[in-house]
Amino acid sequence: MNVKAKKHLGQNFLTDKNVVKRILLAANVTKNDLVVEVGPGRGILTKELAKSAKKVIAVELDARLIPLLKEELRDFPNVEIIHADALHFTPPSAPYKLVANLPYYISSPLLNHFIKEQFLARGNPPISATVMLQKEVAEKLCAAPPNMNVLACNIQPFGTATYEFTVKRGAFNPIPKVDSAVTHIEIYQRPLVKDYDAYSALVSAGFSQKRKQLW
Repeated sequence: MNVKAKKHLGQNFLTDKNVVKRILLAANVTKNDLVVEVGPGRGILTKELAKSAKKVIAVELDARLIPLLKEELRDFPNVEIIHADALHFTPPSAPYKLVANLPYYISSPLLNHFIKEQFLARGNPPISATVMLQKEVAEKLCAAPPNMNVLACNIQPFGTATYEFTVKRGAFNPIPKVDSAVTHIEIYQRPLVKDYDAYSALVSAGFSQKRKQLW
């Protein structure tokens, strides 16, 4: 079954198996792990996750891809395929690791949904998150002082973000206009910030005017 990428969904299907192997190493998936994969696409990463993990929950928005995924993964009973919008997906109650090859336009909202919002709502954030992002976004996420930004300030109170490796645009079909990068976020058991509302207000104020220094 040949399913063409939809531009409005930001679809760029990963085709490079070497990149898949490196993602698995970065995520440190073991036979004891429950993995939530967002955006399985054609299932190239899902299949390898299924070989390594105890169970994989693959959340896919595009209804066209569901039959393809079921066919590709028919030999893996430990894979559960869910047709849903990941931004409205309720994470499992059991401990899990998040792995995702994210469409660029939902990168920040999805990280906020699974990490920040789960912490604040006393939900269930992942043990870790290993995600493919636009290279520029990955660099922002992993930024350290004095080069912090809103995304880094929103996510880093909840975990340590590490830039793992760059993925050249040729690893996808269709080929995107920019390079990507894989980042790994090791989630804290407790956030570094106790009063997040006050912290968020300070961050918003601090970044509200470009090229101004906050004393």
